[in-house]
This record gives sequence, C-alpha cells and structure tokens, in this order.
Amino acid sequence: MRRRDFIQGIAGSAATWPLAARAQQPERMRQIGVLMNRTADDPEGRAAFATFQQGLRQLGWSSERNAKFDVRWGINEVERDRRDAAELVALQPEVIMAGGTPGAVTLQRLTGSLPIVFVGVTDPVGAGLVETLARPGRNVTGFMLFEYSSSGKWLEFLRQIAPGLKRVGVLRDTANLSGVAQFGAIQAAAQPLGIEVTPVGVGNPSDVERAVADIGHSASGGLIVTGSATASFHHDLIIALAAKYKLPAIYPYRYIVAAGGLISYGFDLVDQYHRAAGYVDRILKGEKPADLPVQAPTTYQLVINLKTAKALALNIPQSLLSTADEVIE
Repeated sequence: MRRRDFIQGIAGSAATWPLAARAQQPERMRQIGVLMNRTADDPEGRAAFATFQQGLRQLGWSSERNAKFDVRWGINEVERDRRDAAELVALQPEVIMAGGTPGAVTLQRLTGSLPIVFVGVTDPVGAGLVETLARPGRNVTGFMLFEYSSSGKWLEFLRQIAPGLKRVGVLRDTANLSGVAQFGAIQAAAQPLGIEVTPVGVGNPSDVERAVADIGHSASGGLIVTGSATASFHHDLIIALAAKYKLPAIYPYRYIVAAGGLISYGFDLVDQYHRAAGYVDRILKGEKPADLPVQAPTTYQLVINLKTAKALALNIPQSLLSTADEVIE
C-alpha cells in the first residue's frame, strides 16, 4: 500500500470516531421529584405512581435510560410532608410532581423557581397556587379534582337516594387550604332543595368520629365526603361510621364504594397521574408551567353499591340506577 493511501485511510477512519463515540454515550439523566400524598403501601397510591411512570415511559422517559425519580410517600402528617417537600427541593430536580393540595402548597412556599405539576387539587386559585386556571402565571400548574359546578351534583344524587334529607355534613381536610369554591357550589345546590349544609373539618380519626356522630344524631342527616387525603386515608372508618349511624353518604372515588361506601360521583384519579406525565414531558422539553393551563376532568362516573343501600334500608330510584356507570351488587 502506498504511503499516501494509508494516511488517507487513517484520516477517514478518524473522522468517524467522534460520531461513534457520541452514539455510544448514554443519555443525560433527568431528575424528577415526586411528592405523593399516599403511603407507600397504599394500593391506590402505588397504582397512581405506576401510571405516572407508564405515561412518561410512553413519552420516552424511563428510569433505565434517562429519568431518575426521587419519590417521597406521604403519611397524612403535616410535619412529615413539609420535611419531605424540603428534601425534594434541596435535590433541585428539573420538575416535581405533587399529589394533593397540601403537598403542592408546601412545595410552592419552598420554591418559586422549580417547576411543579400538581394532581388532585380542589381549588388551585383559592389555594394560591395559580393566578388563573387558563394562565397559571407562576411555576405551578396541573390537574384539579373537580370543576366547581360538579360538586353540587353530590348533593343532588344524595337527595335522590334520601328524599327526606335535611342536614348534610361536608367532610373536608383541615390541612387543605382550598375547597372554598367547591363548598360554595354545594351551598348553591342546597338552597333550592331546602337542605342545610355544614362544612366539617376533619384531620384525624377522632375528628372523623366526632363529625359523623354529630350528623348521625340529627334527624334526616347525610354526608358528603370531599376529595382529600383524609377521606382517602380514613375511608374505611368513614364507611363504618356511616353504617353505624345509618347515614347516606356520597364519596368522590369509585374505590371507596367498592370498599363498601354507598355511592360515588367523580373521575378516575389514577388517570390524572397519566395526564400529569404529559405536562412533565413538556416541561422537560422546555415549556413553562406558567403557560400550561390547569385542566379539569372532562368525564365523571356514577357508581352505586346496592348491598350498602340495602343495609341502610334505602331504595335506589330506578332512574338513578339507569344513569349509573356501574352498579355493585
């Protein structure tokens, strides 16, 4: 081989080295913080987190290749949640996904720069998380629990099941700063029906027992259990107390009715975690939370437990059964 050909061959091979080296280099790991408002052994919480990861995987983000997840599981204790939130902020992830109002509010108080995507917040504007739903304007956006007007449906369904209803306790989480607009929608629905509605703050099992007993000792009482960490964490206790005092109660999530609750009207909370993955993906690709509108559920499910209705000596109207998405027998 002539010397000139040999040199040209070496030069040509060298030109391809940088490309080959780049192709073999692993992708940069992107850090994603996760603040859950469920315990690590909570089935719904595990399903929600798995759905979030699945959504990101479908968009090209996986822990095996390019995404590192720092997860903190909640235990429904304010101080623990604050400590977990502070730990996540200290890690400086590129985005944090937060479940529930308390966690999202705590994170926002700790950082005004790290992008935050929330899931399951009742009233983002009332909680001070965003300026408006259409234009959040800050470092926070996400997915709210309900459109406010849908909250009045809880009372309407409860009245159909129990026509003699006169007084309804609205169980709310004392650690949850939002829900003002939601309770306003319930009040608006109550006035033409002649029903007295009372907001009841519950933060621990003793609060729940006192609140339900108070409603249970009054004639023609009922319960609305709003979407909150307390409702989820203590749903077995609430179901048992409602049965003890023969109270018709409506819940926000299907799984509570599957566990023995009477009726639920709400959306698939786990699905919101899948949708949150889409916002996390867009933020990782450069978009700002301030420009991503807060989204509300577009479809709701009505679920009725006939076994529980029978135990409470309630006759479910056929008109309601025919409109239910699911009837558990």
